[in-house]
Amino acid sequence: MSKTPRIRIPPEVRKYVFQRDKYQCKSCGKTSIETDLTIDHIIPLARGGQNDISNLHTLCWICNQQKSDKSDHQFRRHFES
Repeated sequence: MSKTPRIRIPPEVRKYVFQRDKYQCKSCGKTSIETDLTIDHIIPLARGGQNDISNLHTLCWICNQQKSDKSDHQFRRHFES
């Protein structure tokens, strides 16, 4: 499995993902009012994930740090919309 090169996520893609996810962390449910939100790869690039919009979701900074390079099913979401 080869690592996908990291590319900068364009501002319009970031905005789309935040809007799609209702400006809410997909793990703990915190909103942009409560915490800083980030865009995260569901399947990490280091594990063969792609830079495709379908592989991106919103996580708060803390959940993103805890997830690290785990895939989403290993991280186990606690919040479902």
